[in-house]
Formats: sequence, C-alpha cells, structure tokens
Amino acid sequence: MHKNKLRPENTVFVVLSFEGPDGYSLAGGLGVRASRMSEALAGQGFETHLFFIGDPWLEGISISCNGLFSQHRWCQWISRYHPSGVYDGEEGKLNDFRASIPECIVESVARPAVSRGKQLVVLAEEWHTAETLCRISDVLFSRGLRDKALLLWNANNTYSFDRIDWSRLKQSAGITTVSRYMRHLMKPYGVEPMVIHNGIQPALTEPPHASTRSCFKIGLDADFILFKMARFDPAKGWLQAVQTAARLKAMGYRIVFFLRGGIEPFGKEVLERAASYGLSVQDVDLNGHNPEGSLRELLAAQGADLINIRSFISHDLSRVLFACSDAVLANSLHEPFGLVGLEAMASGGAAYVGGTGEDYAHDFEDAVVLETNRPEEVVADLLYLHEHKDIENNLRDMAQNTARGFTWDRIIEHKLLPRLERLSWEQSVA
Repeated sequence: MHKNKLRPENTVFVVLSFEGPDGYSLAGGLGVRASRMSEALAGQGFETHLFFIGDPWLEGISISCNGLFSQHRWCQWISRYHPSGVYDGEEGKLNDFRASIPECIVESVARPAVSRGKQLVVLAEEWHTAETLCRISDVLFSRGLRDKALLLWNANNTYSFDRIDWSRLKQSAGITTVSRYMRHLMKPYGVEPMVIHNGIQPALTEPPHASTRSCFKIGLDADFILFKMARFDPAKGWLQAVQTAARLKAMGYRIVFFLRGGIEPFGKEVLERAASYGLSVQDVDLNGHNPEGSLRELLAAQGADLINIRSFISHDLSRVLFACSDAVLANSLHEPFGLVGLEAMASGGAAYVGGTGEDYAHDFEDAVVLETNRPEEVVADLLYLHEHKDIENNLRDMAQNTARGFTWDRIIEHKLLPRLERLSWEQSVA
C-alpha cells in the first residue's frame, strides 16, 4: 500500500465529526470544517463518507456529488429527545457514537473498499472522536484490515484534552493539528502533531460585488467602520474591541461597530461594558431579509455606535462587511487557527488578528498582527493605515492573494494528501 499515491481510484475517505452541515449540527467552526473538507474531497473525485450527529428529522443517509459524498446522520434516535442541537444530550450521544460507529465503518465502508482494491483513510476531528478512532483501529486489527487503512486524528482546539488517552491515541493513529500555535500547545501532552491548515471555499476568495460594497460604504456616515464576529467568550478579545471603539469615539471620530456574537452569557457583560464607556448600542435582527435587505437594515441602524446583529449572518453579507470595514477585529487571545481572519482576508478585508501566530497572517503585508491586548495598539494601527492608504490598499490586495493559497482544494492537494502518503510510509516501516 505504501507505494501507492492516493488517488480516487484507490482511496475511500471517512470523516468523523460530532458537528456537521445540518442546522441542528452546526455549533461553530468544526461543523463548517468537516462539511467543507468532505465536500472538497468528493469534488476531487474521492468517495467520501461524513459521519456526524445529524438532524433527527432528516433522512439517515443522504448522497450527493454524483454519488461520491454520503452524509451519515448518527445518534438520531437520541437527538429526538434532545431538540436543542448537537451538544444537547452530549454524553449519551458520545457513548453511542463510540459504541456503534467502529463496527459500522469497518463492515460497511472499509471491507467493501478493500474488496475493490482500495484503501481506507479515516480523518477524525476533535476530542469526541478520539476514542472512536482508537476503537476503529482495534476492529480493523481484529479483522486483518489494519494495514489497509490510514487513520488521522486532528485537534482544532484544546477542549477536553484531559479526556483523551494520549498514549492509546498515538498508538492508533497519526495526529495532526491546524496551526503551529496548536502544535506548541500540544507538546506537553507528549505528542508532536503534523500541521495541516484549515481551508475555505474557493468562492470566498472572490471579492464581493463592487457596486454593493461601494453603495453600502458610502451610505455609512462614519470615519471608521469596525466589524467583529465571534462567540461571546473572554478569549475572543471582545473587551479590547469595545475599548478600541470607545477610544476612537473619545478622540472625536464617528465610528460604526458591527458586532455578531453568540448566545453566551458573556455577551451581557460586553454590552454593559460598552454602555459604561459611553457607546450607544442598537440590536438588529436580520432574519427574513436577503443580503440587500440586511444591508438596508444595517444602514438604518447607524445612529448607534454599536450595532449588535442578533441573527445569522450569511457568507454574502459577511463578505460585504469584511470588505467595507476599516478593521475586522479577529483579535483573539487564544486562537487555534482563526477562520474569521482568513475569510476576512479572502474578501479583501483588513484583518486584525491576535498574537497567537496565525500561520497565514504577515504583519502589515496581508494583515495586522497585534502584539498586545491593549486597545491603544489597535487604534494606532488604524490611524496609521488611515493616513497611508497606499499601504492599506496593498495589504488588502495581498490578503486576497494569501487567502487563495488556503482553499480546501489547495490544502488537500498540497498538505493533506502528501502527509497521508508519508504516513503510509511510516506505517509500513513501523
């Protein structure tokens, strides 16, 4: 097997993830990653199976991409008693996931693939799947199929690392992560993961329609436009962001700050802190509006300093906000990869990322890389770029060029497949 180059003719992929593409299953970036990576693999001609905690009221298996992409909705019988989403009833789902998936994958995917002269590649995401992947390895061994499979487990964050049996996982699979920052954080656990970056859809690298972007920006009566989209979590740099807005306003600048958080309790503290700084806040619900209608609603709300968007933001809308903003504040204090920063760059936005060393960001070349948590640094960088439009324009152009190197097609071709082929050599040597 180790002599084979991975091609659609000889390889079948399985992706394991708690989150997935259904509305029920999406809770953050993990669902987007698993879905987009799986779609991209199928788009390159690989038979691909995505197993995830799916909407209990949709069909158990749905097939698309000319029969190459199968979505397997797992734990539906449990999810019917837990309607609030993928993590409602989490422990029961986790136990069922671990107990039932290994046998299913080995018998319904691995064995048929091997009988057709193909090898199996299993890509498992986050801590929920670690024990499941170890059990898949055990079942493959027991059926004499382990040498026909490559297993990778990927860490997107440090959540629940204390629940992982690292020694067992190292024996069962290759370990990857999404950035050099995460690789550094994982070393104390006795692992040295390979870095395979996150990706974005190729369509996101196309700039938003120029006339839409121009009309929206002209309609905003502001010296500085800010945008931040993240969970309401202290580690996401929310207080630094509102302090930045407050400093600019205190200096006499008219600011409009669009923010989209989540339902987390910390959001209440963020908005209360903003009010204490003298910033006015207006809530906006964009449900039921198309992108053009949403932009009109946002323009109508610009009498406030902070416009708190309390509804889903589509890619079409976020790309306009990314491109129009003077700063997209992706300024996390702990950021394993930073998908929002990359998406902002793909739209030609000026991404301000935190000091966690996002691999795609190069200070004042294609992004602004913040060195501290002080709002003064953000304000100083904003004012500098405001006075040096040539540097800002070049930064935005370079941002799009950088983002084009991080599409899923390129990540799969230049990172994932070569890593897997090298892993097959390692496995054969071991």
